Amino acid sequence: MQLHIYKNADVLNKIFADWLVNYINTTLQVQDKFSIVLSGGNTPQKLNELLASENYKNKIDWRKLHFFWGDERFVSLNDERNNAKMAFDTLLNHIPVVKENIHIIPTENITPEASAQQYENVIQQYFQQHYSSFDLVLLGMGNDGHTLSLFPHQPVIYENKKWVTSFWLLSQNMYRITLTALIVNKAKCITFLVTGTDKASALKEVLEGEKNIDLYPSQIIQPTQGALHWFVDEAAAGLLNSHK
Repeated sequence: MQLHIYKNADVLNKIFADWLVNYINTTLQVQDKFSIVLSGGNTPQKLNELLASENYKNKIDWRKLHFFWGDERFVSLNDERNNAKMAFDTLLNHIPVVKENIHIIPTENITPEASAQQYENVIQQYFQQHYSSFDLVLLGMGNDGHTLSLFPHQPVIYENKKWVTSFWLLSQNMYRITLTALIVNKAKCITFLVTGTDKASALKEVLEGEKNIDLYPSQIIQPTQGALHWFVDEAAAGLLNSHK
């Protein structure tokens, strides 16, 4: 695990965008496709806007990228809470992507269970045709220590057979569809982007506290062979021993 701490969210996003461009382009020198798993939330929204800007949109051959999502709220694509909608609004509608390479989690005219199974089939088919794991998974972390839709005290944390699953999240009164730790941990590279003082307590527990994945599900993200990077700002890192 590598920890990268930057002054604020703006600096973090700029440096991470540069890191991302280099990682994608380096990978595409040795293979012809690149698979990236996008995240929801506020932090990646700012990153998406930066990547879609004139300074960055031409630095990546977007036509070679395949886009997936780490999790989704089971709401329609035109709902503001939908993670895919946020990605289209802030990034995908502004860069030259191949429509067939965008693999959203289906949430309309389908049951949550069928959605999860269908998305797992899509991922399996992609891996059979191309490569056996994701090239990059982008993750965020909530102030409760959750990542993806792996929320504290939810059985989904311990799912060890399915790659994608659905469940009812009572606290949000909705179904969630999520990749599981099983498939995410197979990725070649996983990055967390964490910003803000409201994340400081959870970040300290996840990185330096006793292992308790039931309380801090982000602790379960440990690549089996790939790299793990935490990109955090000083506000989120404020309680870390390594930052004092």
